[in-house]
Amino acid sequence: MSTVFKQTHYSEEEYLTLERNALYKSEFHDGEIFAMTGASRKHNLIAFNIARELGVQLKNRPCEAYIADMRVKAATARSYHYPDIAVVCGKPQFEDAHVDTLLNPTLLIEVLSPSTEAYDRGAKFAHYRKITSLCEYLLVMQDQPSIERYVRQGEVWILTETVNIEATVALESIGCSLSLREVYDKVLDDAGEIPETE
Repeated sequence: MSTVFKQTHYSEEEYLTLERNALYKSEFHDGEIFAMTGASRKHNLIAFNIARELGVQLKNRPCEAYIADMRVKAATARSYHYPDIAVVCGKPQFEDAHVDTLLNPTLLIEVLSPSTEAYDRGAKFAHYRKITSLCEYLLVMQDQPSIERYVRQGEVWILTETVNIEATVALESIGCSLSLREVYDKVLDDAGEIPETE
């Protein structure tokens, strides 16, 4: 999240009208609009790598994956967000005829950035947890090979962390897996490390 708009309070309808005509993306929570910032090279490479891997595995299956521009609504949290990747299995449900706001994601993935990490772990995840269709939530580090996987089990979310570059993360909710080696393709240097500078 970045800057807050000048008007102090917006309705969801006002936000959607502004957002659909804007030149840049903004997220919304409980009447406030927050402009989004751009992503780094590593962030983009990681998100693309994940989307590529999931796209291949989901081909010819009743699931759809969206990258970066599909807005997701957490209705009971009164919020709209743009996850880095959203996957829905089964029939996707959208807020209206614009078909640009997904209501029933199965899996959401965020690639962590220094400016958004606390938000992605905290308030945003709290909003996402209110989406009843959501089964899994992934947080993917960009400064080290690490994927945190949260799985819903009833009212509880169970965390597992994978840090071995040779490991694979099973995404049971969508019947896919992610190899960390593939997720970090072109992000690791020749020594198998992620350089501190871009």
